[in-house]
Amino acid sequence: MSEQRKNYVGIALSGTHMRAALVDNSGEIIDRREAEVSQENLVEQVAQVSRELSSGGQAEAIGIALPGLINRQTDRVITSRFSSAVSENIHREFTRAMGLRVEIENDANAAAYGEFKVGAGAGCKDMFYMMIGEGIGGAIILDGKLWTGSSGFAGEVGHITIDTEGLECVCGNTGCLETVASAPSIVRRARERLNRDSTSSLSRLGLKRNFTADDVAHQANEGDDFAMMMIERTGKYIGTGVASVINLLNIERIVLGGGVMDAGQLILNPIIQEAKRRAFLSCFEATEIVAAKLGPDAVPIGAALLARDAA
Repeated sequence: MSEQRKNYVGIALSGTHMRAALVDNSGEIIDRREAEVSQENLVEQVAQVSRELSSGGQAEAIGIALPGLINRQTDRVITSRFSSAVSENIHREFTRAMGLRVEIENDANAAAYGEFKVGAGAGCKDMFYMMIGEGIGGAIILDGKLWTGSSGFAGEVGHITIDTEGLECVCGNTGCLETVASAPSIVRRARERLNRDSTSSLSRLGLKRNFTADDVAHQANEGDDFAMMMIERTGKYIGTGVASVINLLNIERIVLGGGVMDAGQLILNPIIQEAKRRAFLSCFEATEIVAAKLGPDAVPIGAALLARDAA
């Protein structure tokens, strides 16, 4: 197989959903699959989708990304939201089931790598990526390489403390960024405000019993004042975290991805404004803050390219 024709499979696992893609050497998606997965027999379900994409010997290697703490040096999953389905040695199980070289990685690191190579980070040397969705993850790229720290866990920006008197986080700390700016936290804050503020009853969100963060973003883009306020406040929380990153790393570019960024400029603008207000001006002016470009494809593309470059 010639260099130009080498392809790779990238798989993103998130909750009960799997998004997979066959990706060529330049990062273009050739074929894709999406499927619901159960916690039982997870390895075989992932292996089946991988076999479908790589039939005919089309894949050189497979990259698998999942939420959690992953030590790439030892190929071990330390913690994961798939707690009942993902064992510490799942890398070995994936390799045995698939018959190809397998690389496993944290989902935010994979998304960052995809954006860096072929998305909003293309052309820069140093980048910080923030994934804002069901949780908040982050990743650091320095001098063109993913920097994961001494144990592989660097970039956990979702657990920067924003409010020392805030809610308890899943990590055990209180007041983490994730407790106020993740998708579930946006819904919680919106519900609390709807319940205590009679003026907010005019919002269309109040008419839907089980609204989601996507609904908040949609209504904000439709001009709903209450939803716009919730998105703006979320942007300010994120901007506070971004300012800490700017001051700490003096980074060239910050790329913001994940489902919460579907609100577009309505959330990006307050993020930038709050970061400018809180960061050292000289550091802020040296940093470009942009929205991600690859959307939900960032994770499978990044996982595939990590598998490509790990050879």
